[in-house]
Amino acid sequence: MTKSQLINIVAKNAHLTKKASADAINALFDEITRSLKKGEKVVISGIGTFYVSPVKDKQVVPFGNEAKRQTVKGHRVVNFKVGKPLKKAVW
Repeated sequence: MTKSQLINIVAKNAHLTKKASADAINALFDEITRSLKKGEKVVISGIGTFYVSPVKDKQVVPFGNEAKRQTVKGHRVVNFKVGKPLKKAVW
């Protein structure tokens, strides 16, 4: 499902205009992004939890070629832990 498809579904089901549903969905995504940037967890009941985890620096060797050894700098990644209702519905 794409974002535009989601906007259309929300507009239809909530009896909103596409503009209003797009504004609501964008506000939701912006708030999730803002919270994750601050390092906070985002818990959506019935769906799951988004959280940020740090990744340490690591050495990588592409296809075993020692001459091209590179260091990947440490960074943060977003993880998602699925909630039980969603897991049960999909599985």
